[in-house]
Amino acid sequence: MSSAVTETEESAHSSPLTPLKLVGLVCVFLALCLDVGAVMSPAWVTADDQYYLSLWESCWKPGSYEKWQCNSTLDKDWQVATLAMLLVGGALVLMSFLVALVAVCIGTRRRFYAPVAVMLFAAVVLQVCSLVLFPIKFIESISLRIYHEFNWGYGLAWGGTIFSFGGGILYCLNPKSYENYY
Repeated sequence: MSSAVTETEESAHSSPLTPLKLVGLVCVFLALCLDVGAVMSPAWVTADDQYYLSLWESCWKPGSYEKWQCNSTLDKDWQVATLAMLLVGGALVLMSFLVALVAVCIGTRRRFYAPVAVMLFAAVVLQVCSLVLFPIKFIESISLRIYHEFNWGYGLAWGGTIFSFGGGILYCLNPKSYENYY
């Protein structure tokens, strides 16, 4: 008799794993992968094989020399702020992924939906702020006389932010509204 009560209590506390929550978990995992790729990327800004800028260093090839000269970018406040906001946002995405994964593994999912969504939306706010700050301060402080473009590292960061936002939305959806469809 006590086992029947335990099963009933357990089913009341846990919710069925819906496909949207699995898609949300995949979105969070993809966001985490894209964030890691963006932070490690050497190509945030490139300019005609003569200049490139990452979150960690700035390199240029003067004139017709073959050798690149590089400096750390961590001496400028705006670049440190960009990196810090991206790293804190990435840490929030990592924590939300771990919480969502633990929730799937132990079976008590419903109480973890809101914290995962809050962490993801906080990460999105931090990452959007850093991704808006970066090009504004870059154009304001660095004057390149050659054509330059924001490259794939910057695009990976935007991709990670978009997937974090999508995962946050999926974790906000109320499973009682759509569980009858599955």
